[in-house]
Amino acid sequence: MYFPVAGIEVSPWIPPLVAFAISLFTSMGGVSGAFLLVPFQASVLGFHSPSMSATNHLFNILAIPSGVWRYRREGRMLWPVVWIVTLGTLPGVLLGVLMRIHWLADPEAFKLFVGIVLLYIGGQLALELIRKKNIDRHQDAAEEQFWKTAGAPAAVSIREFSARRLAYDFCGQSFEMRTLPLALLCLAVGIIGGIYGIGGGSIIAPLLIAFFGMPVYIAAGAALMATFVTSLAGVTFYQLLAPWYPHLAVGPDWGLGLLFGLGGMAGMYCGARLQKFVRARIVKTILAICILVPALGYLRAPLRSALPFR
Repeated sequence: MYFPVAGIEVSPWIPPLVAFAISLFTSMGGVSGAFLLVPFQASVLGFHSPSMSATNHLFNILAIPSGVWRYRREGRMLWPVVWIVTLGTLPGVLLGVLMRIHWLADPEAFKLFVGIVLLYIGGQLALELIRKKNIDRHQDAAEEQFWKTAGAPAAVSIREFSARRLAYDFCGQSFEMRTLPLALLCLAVGIIGGIYGIGGGSIIAPLLIAFFGMPVYIAAGAALMATFVTSLAGVTFYQLLAPWYPHLAVGPDWGLGLLFGLGGMAGMYCGARLQKFVRARIVKTILAICILVPALGYLRAPLRSALPFR
C-alpha cells in the first residue's frame, strides 16, 4: 500500500501491528508510544519529513482516548495535573512545530535530535529506578498497596488545588506538588513535543514519577490525557502551516496515521486495563529499556564521528 504524503510503500497490516505492540507496554507508564514510532518510521519505513511528526500527533489523537477512558473509569485520573500540563505545553507545541519545519527538516539533524531526547527520557527513568528506595517512601507505599489490591477500587482524591499547590491522596498516602514549576517545565516539554511529534507525554510521565513523586498508577492517565490535548493542537498547527510550505511535506499522512491509530487504540486500552496487575517497577523498567535502546542507536553515528580514533 502506497502512502503519498509519506512517500513510502508498506503492507497495511504492519503499521497497526507495530502500534499495538508498542502501545500495549508504553501506555502502562502513561506514554502513548509515539516516541518509539519515530525510529520505526525513520529507520524501517524511510519516513523522514516534518510530516512524520504531524502523523505521530495524529496517531496520539486516535489511540489515546481508549486508554484515558479506562483510567478515568477506574478513578485514576488526576485532572488538575492534566490542566497544568496542558496549559504549559500548548504554547511550546506551536514553537516546536515552527522549529521542526525551519531548522530540523534535514533527516540527519532530526535523527541526532531524536537520539538526545530519547537518551534524556531514558536516563531519567533509569535514574529513578536506581535511586528508587531513597526518593519518596510515600510513592513506594502507594504503588505497593495499589498493586496488592489491584482488583479493588482505588480512586485518587484531591485535597487542595490552587495556583501554587496541589495536594491529593492515593492508597492511604498523601502527596503534594508545586504547580508553577510543573507548568514552566511543561513549556519546554511542549517545544520538544512539537518538534518530535509526541505531544510531550513521554517526557512528562517520567518527570512526574521521578521528580514530583507521583505514583505511576495515577501518573499514566494524566500524562496520556495531556498528550492527547497537545497532540490535537500539534496536528492543527501542522495542517494550517502546510499550505505555506508547498515544496515540503508538512501535514500528516492521514492514511498512515489512521492505521497506526487503530493499532494504538487497541494497545492503549489493553495496556491501561492490564497496568494495575503489573508491579510499578516492572512498568518503569520496560519503559527505560524501550527508550534507551533506540536512543543509543541514533547517537552511535554522531559519537563515533566525534571520537579522535575510530
